Amino acid sequence: MKNSINIRKTLQAPISIALAMTLFACGSGTDSFVEIPVKPIPSLLPAPIPAPKFIIGLLPDTQGGSDETGQTHVALHPMRNVLSHQKSAGVDMVLALGDLTDGGSTEEFAEWISVAKQYKDKGIEFLPVMGNHETSHAYTVEWIDNMKNYIPEDAVHMPGYEWMNYYVVRENVLIFGLAYYNLPVAFQWIKDTILSKQDNIRHIVVASHDGLIGAKYGQTREQIVDGTKDDNWVYDVQPEIRQFFSDNDVIYVQGHEHQYQRSLITAKNTLETLPSSSTPTGGNYRMGAYTQIMSGNASYKGYEYRYGERELVQMLVSQKNATYNQGNGSDHYDVNSAMLTFQGEQVDYEAYYAEHQAKSNDDSYAFTADWHLMDKFSRTTNRCETMVYPNSIAAGTRPVLVFQTQYLSNDCYGDDGSFARLVGGSNDTFNRTDTRTRDFSFTPGFSRAETLMDLTRLAYQWLFVYHEKWTPNLNSPNRAIPDEAANELIIPETSIDLKEYITLSWLTANETESDILIVSGTQNQTGMYQNAYGGNKDITVDTGLARSQTDGSAKSAVTLPTTASKKWDISDAVSDTYAVQFTGVAKMDASTVNLAHKVAGIWQPITKAECIVELPWSDTMLDITPSRPDNCAEEPLVGVDNNYGNRWWVVLNQDTQLALIKR
Repeated sequence: MKNSINIRKTLQAPISIALAMTLFACGSGTDSFVEIPVKPIPSLLPAPIPAPKFIIGLLPDTQGGSDETGQTHVALHPMRNVLSHQKSAGVDMVLALGDLTDGGSTEEFAEWISVAKQYKDKGIEFLPVMGNHETSHAYTVEWIDNMKNYIPEDAVHMPGYEWMNYYVVRENVLIFGLAYYNLPVAFQWIKDTILSKQDNIRHIVVASHDGLIGAKYGQTREQIVDGTKDDNWVYDVQPEIRQFFSDNDVIYVQGHEHQYQRSLITAKNTLETLPSSSTPTGGNYRMGAYTQIMSGNASYKGYEYRYGERELVQMLVSQKNATYNQGNGSDHYDVNSAMLTFQGEQVDYEAYYAEHQAKSNDDSYAFTADWHLMDKFSRTTNRCETMVYPNSIAAGTRPVLVFQTQYLSNDCYGDDGSFARLVGGSNDTFNRTDTRTRDFSFTPGFSRAETLMDLTRLAYQWLFVYHEKWTPNLNSPNRAIPDEAANELIIPETSIDLKEYITLSWLTANETESDILIVSGTQNQTGMYQNAYGGNKDITVDTGLARSQTDGSAKSAVTLPTTASKKWDISDAVSDTYAVQFTGVAKMDASTVNLAHKVAGIWQPITKAECIVELPWSDTMLDITPSRPDNCAEEPLVGVDNNYGNRWWVVLNQDTQLALIKR
């Protein structure tokens, strides 16, 4: 018999092996035999062979500034720390995300190679891309001569843009490297390549120096809103890029901004980008967005946060910068090291920071990075997604289908017919960040915008949500203000509360009685608040900037749960209390299994059998614990709904993996 039934797509109850065998026996001949495809019971399957891992490290800009003679340098101290950290983590390939140099000089290329070669000789591949400091200051001959030994030999180069844009495939990961400003130029080539290889790849990484949406920069702002009249090389393809990258689940990584940020860039407007679930005919579907990662900093300069969240097409989930500006910002720079680990259908991401005060390559500035985990996610290609907004949304704000502040979702299905959903909890622990005031200007006859009203229109068409009751802007009712006296468009400073991007992902059963659910995204924020320059603020005391709330007031100081650590380091972070409902297949007797989680690589029951509460889930259980035996007082709260059969629920305070195991 075939093991071919896809219960996630059909949403039908599984048919037992015994029933299939009975139908086989009752047939009077081969013509009357009806074959019923069945997925075997997990315990009867042979142990799966683990898929190979492939780990990609992200190396941000390594510009080192100029010495007293005017000679530019590579920031050797941060670069050495990043590569050492990634080598110890088992990285297979490093994506050097542009601005390897400050002035593109022969001396700088030699400096960069002197460090990179040590790790290349240890087996790490490099995939370097050109930044604006290479395209502006270096010669093509020098770039090729220095980088041809680091760009992989099997790289496939884009015709007409050889050594600038290229791709490689490693395991089941397709990786593109693009030069600065080349995303729109290379898009059709990227699209054709992905479509030709989609049957053999599971993950796509596009690496470039810059991207469509920035923190300080961004091609949408620079080439569309601030763009030149009739210069449409970005304008014409930007929506298509967003849609195609979303459809193909691209992870986009970049440098350029000298700060760390992770966000979702949406195919449609964010207010039309709905949480995902599953349909009977199509199975699980995603939200309609792709992940964008600004890799941070490995240089001797840092940037403030300008313009803020481009909330028309961007959902911000992580932001951290450090400008070493003691008057208004941080008393240090950050150096950042991030890694993407691909294994089969799964991708795990970890991003780290370390503070330092190095300003040059002088030996006196040498440091050993004290790395701290600051961001993470785990997900698979089979997943559902939701954005959980902070509870700071002003009362009376219309939900417009997306402003959900509770940990609630619809059902998400595993291939074995198990399904799960978020069923309770409130997003009370979140980070906040300020931006600074900036402006847009125009030159009639030269700029795309011919008038101040034109410029205002473009800003709201491409970047910001125009505030109305039916389209509320959570960052301010006035994100772009025409200044008629100065003939400029002002983007006022504001305070932005970050969202939580929660994923429910599925893996095939492995030493478990059911498929495995991965819950990710609940632990990434701890109540941190920083100003636009990276200076510390206290979210429990300091109000947000003026007019940062939807109603035109300032965002209020926040009362955090006692579990909020108010630290950038999330390695011991505790999430807001939330609940998950896990429904196993009907054929499985709930009395023979227990809801388990994975601890240090081993599946363990979340609670003892005698501590399982036999009640349906209720929101009241977040505040009032149901009656349990005295010896269960310190046990996690787990229940089974006997009215539904094999339906379980659990109250959690961290990301986790869940599955049913034998009692």
